[in-house]
Amino acid sequence: MSDQITQASELEIVNALPSDQIKVPTQPVDVFIQEAENQLKWCTPDKDTLIAKGLNPYYFDSMPFALAICREAQASWAAEQKIKSDAAKAWQEQSPAAYKLRDQLIADFRYAFRNDPDLLKAVALIAEGSSNADMIQDLADLAALGNKNLPLLAAINFNNRYLGTATNTSTNLALVLAEANGDKNSENATLLFRNKAYSHLKTKVDEIRVCGKYVFRNDKSRLKGYKSAFWRKKYMNRTKAEKKEKNQIEQAKN
Repeated sequence: MSDQITQASELEIVNALPSDQIKVPTQPVDVFIQEAENQLKWCTPDKDTLIAKGLNPYYFDSMPFALAICREAQASWAAEQKIKSDAAKAWQEQSPAAYKLRDQLIADFRYAFRNDPDLLKAVALIAEGSSNADMIQDLADLAALGNKNLPLLAAINFNNRYLGTATNTSTNLALVLAEANGDKNSENATLLFRNKAYSHLKTKVDEIRVCGKYVFRNDKSRLKGYKSAFWRKKYMNRTKAEKKEKNQIEQAKN
């Protein structure tokens, strides 16, 4: 392996990849990475033969580094998406109870403060807005307002524990909602780097694949290792579906 090619040098190339060379993946990236790994193992015994036909040795020597970079980039992207997905699920599970608590507190306060116009106005201001962020802030504001007016709440037998619940729920759901919405700047940067790493690796895979298909065009036993199993399966499934549809049309005519 060339001493001039390192993971650091490959990383520099990935980071500097111009926008017109960045490809959007057309298949699951984890599947593509595994196919690239398989192809490297398959074509290694053919290295001298492929190089003799004009393939740049760089594509062989740099492939392990490009694979590692792409694998790490995909892992980072997948991790961000999992955090976001888990948070969205948590929000779906927890937010209904939070909305219910907010509505219950507003009803309790309106009754408890019914003879105090200023407090009713404060409750009305809190009740404005219907977004998720509004609900989270409402719980915090209601808890603060309630704690300042405990005697009025005591007169209606209000359970003060709901104020603590409102505070805790507001704090916890604020974090959940932030994770569910995600940091757009971080998310975009992670996705961009993943796509750069994918594009860089794909260039190597494509160059080796094209050369291998040419060299072994008459050798089916070697040729199969230079074809994508993913796209072959997609093609076979599409062909099967088209054949099934054609048969159904023919049967309908009879």
